[in-house]
Amino acid sequence: MGQYSFKLPDVGEGTAEAEVAEWRVQVGDRVEEDQPLVDVLTDKATVELTSPVAGVVKSVSAKAGEMAAVGSVLVVIETEGEGGGNAEPKAEAPAKAEAPAKAAAPVPAPKAVAPSLTPSAQPAPVAASAAAPVINTRPPERVGRVAASPAVRRRAEELGVKLQFVHGSGPGGRVSHDDLDAYLAGESSAVVEQPRASGYARRTGHEDVQVIGLRRQIAERMQAAKRHIPHFSYVEEVDLTELEELRAHLNATKRDDQPKLTLLPFLIRALVRVLPEYPQINATYDDEAGVVRRHNAVHMGMATQTPRGLLVAVVRHAEALDVWECANEIRRLAAAARDGKATRDELSGSTLTVTSLGTLGGVVTTPVINRPEVAIIGPNKIIKRAVVRDDQIVIRKMMNLSSSFDHRIVDGADAAEFIQKVRALLERPATLFIP
Repeated sequence: MGQYSFKLPDVGEGTAEAEVAEWRVQVGDRVEEDQPLVDVLTDKATVELTSPVAGVVKSVSAKAGEMAAVGSVLVVIETEGEGGGNAEPKAEAPAKAEAPAKAAAPVPAPKAVAPSLTPSAQPAPVAASAAAPVINTRPPERVGRVAASPAVRRRAEELGVKLQFVHGSGPGGRVSHDDLDAYLAGESSAVVEQPRASGYARRTGHEDVQVIGLRRQIAERMQAAKRHIPHFSYVEEVDLTELEELRAHLNATKRDDQPKLTLLPFLIRALVRVLPEYPQINATYDDEAGVVRRHNAVHMGMATQTPRGLLVAVVRHAEALDVWECANEIRRLAAAARDGKATRDELSGSTLTVTSLGTLGGVVTTPVINRPEVAIIGPNKIIKRAVVRDDQIVIRKMMNLSSSFDHRIVDGADAAEFIQKVRALLERPATLFIP
C-alpha cells in the first residue's frame, strides 16, 4: 500500500491561499481517478479539485471554512501498490464559478465573492440555578387543538398519549414524531406553558450560522467598501411614463428571437451616453497607490442575487450595445451567475455597477459602492403617482433613481448633474436612439 499527499496548487494568478469551501469526500471514502475531492474558494472563483489517483481517503487537513496555503497538504489518499508520494491535484475550470461579490445593494453563500473562520465554539451548558427548580412533573396540558400531522395523531392515539402534554418543537408548537419519541423517553426538553390569552405560542432557541465561503467574502468586501469609501447618496425622481409606453410597444412587436425588454437596458443606454461627460464616474480608484483610472470602455456591473449570494456579472463594452443586445447579455450573464457557470472574466473588471431589486426596489435605497469603483446606480420600483404637470394633477409612472458616490473622487455637484442628465434621457426615450 502507498500514500499520496495532495497539495493545494496555485489555483490562479499567484494565489497564496484559498478557502476550503466544501469537501466532496470524507475520511474512509473510496475515490476513483478524476473524482471531485474538494471545492476551494479564491477571491476570483470556486475551483473544483479532482483526484488523479484511486484509493481510500485517510485524512483531510482543513475543515470547510478554513484557509489553506498553496503547497500545503489537503488530503492523504491510500493507494494500492508500493511507494508513496506527493501529488498536486489539477484545478478544474471553475465548475461553479462564483466570483467576488462585488458590492452592491446589500446583499450571500457559499464560495465566491465575500472571503477563515473556525467553527464557532458551542456555548458551555449553564448549571441550573438554585432559584430555578427542576420540574420533574408532567407539563401542564395545553388548551385547544394541538398542531400535528394525521400520522402523529394516529400514533399518539395508539400509544395512549395525549398530545396536549407533548412539547411541540415545530412551527406554532406543531408536534412531530421526534417530539413524541422524546416524550415517551421522558426527555422532553421544554415544559409546555399554558397558552397565552392570545393563543399565540412563544418561540425559543436560536441557530448559529457560520459565516464562510461566499457569505464571508460578501461581508468582508462590504465592510472594506464602507471602511475605505466615504459614501454620499443622491436620489432623483424620474418620470418613466413615456419610456414605459415605448418599452411596452417594443415588447409587443419584438421578434421571436429577441428578449423581453426590462428597464435596465434603457438605463444602461442612458448611462453610457452621459458618462463621457463625467469620466471621473466611470473610474476605479487605487487608494493605496493614490491613482484614479478613468476608463473609456464601460464595463457595466450587474448586481445579481443568486442562491449562493450576491454576485456582480459584467456586461462588457456596454457602450457598444443597443438595447436588444444589452438585454440579451444581461439575461445570459444573470442565468450563468445563478447557475454557477459564469467565468472569472464575466464576474470581474466592472467600471460602474447597477443594482436593482426589481419589483422589491422600494422607494429609496442607499447602495454600497463596488470597490474599487467610485459610483453605483440603483433604480427603485416604478409606481403610479399623482403629479403636477402644466398646473394639472395627472397620474404618471414615477421612479426614484438612487445612487451612491465616492466623495474622494466625485463632487456632489458633478454627481447631481450626472444623474439629472440621465433622467433627462430616460424621460425623453427617443433621444436614447439618437447617435
